[in-house]
Amino acid sequence: MCKIAASVACIATLTASQFALAHGDHDHGVSDHELTVTTLAEGLVHPWGMAFLPNGDMLITERAGGIQRLSKDGTLSGRLENVPDVVAQNQGGMLDIAIDPDFASNNTIYFCYSKASDVADKPGSSSSVAKATLADKGLENVQVIFSADSIVDNGFHFGCRLAFDADNKLYVAMGDRYKYMKEAQNTNNHFGKIVRINADGSVPQDNPFTDGDAPEIFSYGHRNVQGITIHPETGAVWAMEHGPKGGDEINILEKGANYGWPSITYGIDYSGEIISDKTHMDGMKQPWIYWDPSIAPSGLTFYQGDMFKEWNGDILVGSLKFTHLRRIEVEKGEAVEQFEYLRDNQARIRDVEVGPDGAVYLLTDAPDGKVLKLTK
Repeated sequence: MCKIAASVACIATLTASQFALAHGDHDHGVSDHELTVTTLAEGLVHPWGMAFLPNGDMLITERAGGIQRLSKDGTLSGRLENVPDVVAQNQGGMLDIAIDPDFASNNTIYFCYSKASDVADKPGSSSSVAKATLADKGLENVQVIFSADSIVDNGFHFGCRLAFDADNKLYVAMGDRYKYMKEAQNTNNHFGKIVRINADGSVPQDNPFTDGDAPEIFSYGHRNVQGITIHPETGAVWAMEHGPKGGDEINILEKGANYGWPSITYGIDYSGEIISDKTHMDGMKQPWIYWDPSIAPSGLTFYQGDMFKEWNGDILVGSLKFTHLRRIEVEKGEAVEQFEYLRDNQARIRDVEVGPDGAVYLLTDAPDGKVLKLTK
């Protein structure tokens, strides 16, 4: 089987979503040669999530545990004080971060991490969300507002991406915890779900499963969601998840909808075994797009800005597996063409954000991880 970097023709054949793919130097808008890549910070231990503050500073999580602040002048704060301990096992640790929509008045931040179980006779960890006040040297008033009931003693498939919608509802992505994939179809637990909560952790009254054991659920049938964002015009929530061997997906979320995993999938198990022989079933949503072979996407955002005007409305995602930034050209709500950038950097892209200056910011997933800034 050919590699993604080998040839455009080969990729087009293998990509089940059947969209054309071009490398950056074939992009008539902005090519790799026109991009300037600046390293803003390095020495971060597997940086995972980032969020911009109103003053232009950035908060960055490190999977191994900890949150740092990167000032506009490029100075890293060192790890902030009073950050909760994490279970840094395999894929687990300190994961995504977001700021309160009213941060300018309340200095509140939110972060998702793998938290040790405090349930008697149930060892392991689960995805949990805490809120805190950001102070000069660290965090104050730290409060856990949500802990998933998917407490498992392994370090896989935590999900943990965060996004606020226009109504200030917080969406939290949950993974299926790998071997518990079948539970993604059970709406009485948090395995393989995207939950929707109020900023204080309470359950919105109009959530779709408030009569069940997991009233926080907004949608289900997910595998391991590694990207979540809000469409800048429609306000819809878009989410991106890892498939197994093949079948990475981007989905537009609907309240109470079932996205199929593992009853339907475009992928197979890593061993080559069939997980499901179905890609469609009644009552289960089809992805907006999917990738086969998998690109291991992480970080998802829409581009909105003046620096890359050619990209406005397009989707940016990182690829861990194939070490590039990918842009999906969007026209009239449909994916048209896909472009790769920074392939020669050989860096696993964990997160993607558009800064207030219109530049694109990336985190590289490595023991000596970096913050990269893309300008032209």
